[in-house]
Amino acid sequence: MDEDIYENLKRIRFNIGEAKAKYRSSGDDLRIMAVTKTVPYQRVNMVIDDGITLLGENRVQEYLEKKDLYRQNAEVHFIGHLQSNKVKYIIDNVSLIHSVDSFRLASEIDRLAEKNGLCKNILIEVNIGGEESKSGVPEHEVRDLISEISQLKNIRIKGLMTIPPVGQSESSFERMQALFSDIRSEKYSNASMEILSMGMSSDYVLAVKYGSNIVRIGSAIFGSRK
Repeated sequence: MDEDIYENLKRIRFNIGEAKAKYRSSGDDLRIMAVTKTVPYQRVNMVIDDGITLLGENRVQEYLEKKDLYRQNAEVHFIGHLQSNKVKYIIDNVSLIHSVDSFRLASEIDRLAEKNGLCKNILIEVNIGGEESKSGVPEHEVRDLISEISQLKNIRIKGLMTIPPVGQSESSFERMQALFSDIRSEKYSNASMEILSMGMSSDYVLAVKYGSNIVRIGSAIFGSRK
């Protein structure tokens, strides 16, 4: 039922508030992202009206079908696997791309950003568990990829994103926090390391513990996908 959304959001905010009070300083910025895959735009707009104005889109075609129906105050990030030939459809619509895991993809984002007079913000997606079934750059290759991408003029690297292996959230988040902190201290050009995007419906409280400042929540808000 649609009314469940408000109760779900209340519970999520409470859980995050408790985790922040326990593990983080009170001034730490942390945003809840509503992940909208398969969710009708009407239900997404309910969440926006309740104050969750950050949306995460997984699929280019689905986003294109819904984007003009969302509330105008929504900010949209692209969080799904992105093929180079699909970049042109979202380049001027989303404010941040979370899932950059290759120089080839970054180069296409850079090319289209220049063509559209933009400077596009991105995150590097890290395959922290080394899983063959998942996209993302291996942990030991992250610095090399950042060094390569940082030479592109129309991209700004804003941080890191990950999806941990099932059952390994805490150890994965701990490693990601350390990696994020180390890279930030190394002062790469064109890489500000402001955002650590990790945590989903099943593990967002742990993500808060380990420094995430964007938690990507879908089913815990909207219920199980049909």
